[in-house]
Amino acid sequence: MLDSNSLAEHQRHLTLIRPKYYTYNQIDQTQLNPLLPSTNPTMETGFFSSSILTQDELKKIAAYKAVDQHVESGMILGLGSGSTVKHAVDRIGELLQLGKLHNIIGITTSQNTHQQALSLGIPLSDLDVHPVLDLAIDGADEVDPHLNLVKGRCGSLLREKMVEGACKKFVVIVDESKLVDHLGGSGMAMPVEVVPFCWKFTAKMLQDLFRESGCVAKLKCEEESGEAFVTDNGNYIVDLYFKKDIGDLRAASEAVLRLAGVVEHGMFLDMATTVIVARELGITVKHK
Repeated sequence: MLDSNSLAEHQRHLTLIRPKYYTYNQIDQTQLNPLLPSTNPTMETGFFSSSILTQDELKKIAAYKAVDQHVESGMILGLGSGSTVKHAVDRIGELLQLGKLHNIIGITTSQNTHQQALSLGIPLSDLDVHPVLDLAIDGADEVDPHLNLVKGRCGSLLREKMVEGACKKFVVIVDESKLVDHLGGSGMAMPVEVVPFCWKFTAKMLQDLFRESGCVAKLKCEEESGEAFVTDNGNYIVDLYFKKDIGDLRAASEAVLRLAGVVEHGMFLDMATTVIVARELGITVKHK
């Protein structure tokens, strides 16, 4: 049994360790780990005072860090797609409203992000007007040790690659579940955007191309209706699932793009300059 003094101390301890949301300003006060070995890509890290955070909270932490450390007034920004980037766009809108950012112009990679940015008062343009961007911020579905990425499971890979290929710096924000030993290593989809015309033929060609890796090609469909998912560009997505490492990524990329019917694939090779990883115990930042 606990006496009254012990009970009070026990309750105070529970209050101290109770999970809570961490803003970026709180994260910025954490100390870097002086024992972390130097690696290539270079890394830095910081720790949270609580290990009980949801995946969405981890995404929000990484997104806020990306915006607060990398976005400056006067920038032309590429705004990516997906649940993680939604937090980053929210943060940019907040800082604009507070007057802490000025003269920001966004170029979006999906209709969803476009609508979100408009609702937050973020001025928008496109690559025709601004062919060179200062910075792009986006999430990723997989990140390998060399900062190569799989992106586009939400279906926006073509526009993402166009926008992020035009930026001077590309900051990627993920939680640790997205880290893999090699691309395709999560066992989840490697998306390929294809034209609707004879998509089954194209899917078979893709599957045959990676036969040695145990590839299975499946059409991406809407969860509720079961109808084919249609991208913002009016195309289909064929998802590739691998049982083994696909090997030389450059060779794989070139082979996919040579297939008639393929528009673009979800391998983003040597494009990311910084990857911010939110882990349960802290943030790791990897630089190219």
